[in-house]
Amino acid sequence: MCDQCTRREFIQTGVAAGLVLSTASLSYARAGEMPPPRLRQKARIGVIFTGAPGPADRGWGADATQFEAMKARLAKAEKDLGNIELTIGQATTSEQTATLLKQFGPKTPVLVINLQIFALTPVVQPILDGVHPMIVFSLPASGHDWMYAHRWQRQGRPVTLFPTSDYNELERALRLLRVIPLMRQSRILLFPPARGTKPAQTPEEVKKRLGTEVVAVEEKAFGELIDRADAAAVRAEAERWTRGAKEIIEPGADDINKAARVSVALQQLVEREQAQGLAIGTCMGWLPKGFPCLGFARLRDAGIPAACEGDMDSLLTMMLFQYVIDRAGFQGNATFDTSRNVLWTAHCTAPLKMEGVGGKEAPYLLRGHSEVGGSGCVPEVLYRVGQTITRTKLVNLETLLASTGKIVEVPTKSIRACRTQIVTEVRDAATMAANWSSAIDSEDAMTLLHRVVFYDDHMDTARHLVRLLGMKLVEEG
Repeated sequence: MCDQCTRREFIQTGVAAGLVLSTASLSYARAGEMPPPRLRQKARIGVIFTGAPGPADRGWGADATQFEAMKARLAKAEKDLGNIELTIGQATTSEQTATLLKQFGPKTPVLVINLQIFALTPVVQPILDGVHPMIVFSLPASGHDWMYAHRWQRQGRPVTLFPTSDYNELERALRLLRVIPLMRQSRILLFPPARGTKPAQTPEEVKKRLGTEVVAVEEKAFGELIDRADAAAVRAEAERWTRGAKEIIEPGADDINKAARVSVALQQLVEREQAQGLAIGTCMGWLPKGFPCLGFARLRDAGIPAACEGDMDSLLTMMLFQYVIDRAGFQGNATFDTSRNVLWTAHCTAPLKMEGVGGKEAPYLLRGHSEVGGSGCVPEVLYRVGQTITRTKLVNLETLLASTGKIVEVPTKSIRACRTQIVTEVRDAATMAANWSSAIDSEDAMTLLHRVVFYDDHMDTARHLVRLLGMKLVEEG
């Protein structure tokens, strides 16, 4: 699919079916009460303990107390995460491993926990042969098998290693492994045209690489959905945004109501179609019916990634990290100030809850969109100064661009560029600017420009993620 393809051309790709929305008997979610994204089934993950626990006072291996502690932590993670299903077994031979893999199912991700010196290497071959994404968890002094995990990874296997005494890392391992089956179940709604790198724009490639379905949305049908939005729900949404704002600067009541109407319609659309992601390629043309920025913020706060300007690379990045860390991402444009060694990120769509669905909302202003004469209604979110962030984007469905920084400035009221802005100190702004988007083979400005920002440092998680997905990591700056 091309940057400027028509909706008809998109639908005729053969993978994405056109979405025709009936406008009869619609029931709208009340503002702010949108349920989390629904998936057909939980992510199945296999767990294999290799070997058997040994004595606590000698030898190379985990003891019975450690064995029980790990099983208890796995059970807690399964309960707390809510969207995974663990099948747990123990293997001392490759035949036993093969039997367990049949129970797990083809390509099911596997967490391997070594209990005894040289217990893993004799039993692992069926996992490698079956191309099961695998994390090896190795306690200190539990054996020498940890050395082989990255050797297998360097041979092209989807393997990574957790050599740690922290049992909480078992949950992080499960979070990473669940990404693969959750992406295979996921459904993206796209208002064409798509933008981004060519593979990310192509539904067949997204399906082949990540297992995710991309479905075209007929904008005319959605327009009818906007027109039929429940008046009480629209009023509640407008009142919620108005009541929560620190200040309302440019927008009038009509601007806020239009944006609230679109927000309610987007919530209805995503809930009705059971989608886990949304991208709108025509958002800059939406002003007459209401900008989607409030709706995008509300979706991201509910755990449903939504991308501006049809940016499929940014959307897929938000989805991957949503499944790993349960956090919303801030998709934005970049601009540098090398005299201060900082990188700015700015956009007019930004989530309020950067620390997850249950987290606190950041303060915000209600503003007009800065690039269309101050018309419409968008949030200017005031993010936390001093906060460490990770800036990232998956490109070409094979390379993850990533860097870290610290927010050193947030305007009290933006006067240029997009409304929500953060200024982040980076390692080397001049080098970062010189090498910006060198991994991207495109001249499209938005494809080159956009990155997605998440609170906290997730570089180690990013390294594990690309190993499991058979991708590569490019550390920017």
